[in-house]
Amino acid sequence: MFISLRRRRLDDAAVHATFRRLCHATGVGAGSRYPPRIHDLRHTMAVRTLLGWYRQGADVEAQLPALSTYLGHLNPAHTYYYLSAAPELLAHAAGILDAAKEPLR
Repeated sequence: MFISLRRRRLDDAAVHATFRRLCHATGVGAGSRYPPRIHDLRHTMAVRTLLGWYRQGADVEAQLPALSTYLGHLNPAHTYYYLSAAPELLAHAAGILDAAKEPLR
């Protein structure tokens, strides 16, 4: 998706080094035990997308293959990691389970 000015694939090491320099220059993560990583942006995007779908009442199961493809996962099962890695998503899942357990009236 991103290419250099020479129309070539960006070098991973250069991308990571640039990200670290930008974080340092802007104070992002200053004093943090675990400084931000560029991969954290990917995780944040995936979690926010899933949370948005849950809040909208979307069929997350049906949408997950699209997110998996966007993330470059060969199998949607690899995207399920994001579901268990975020407390907010676990809370949504618990709410859905609780609602499903309520007796029909």
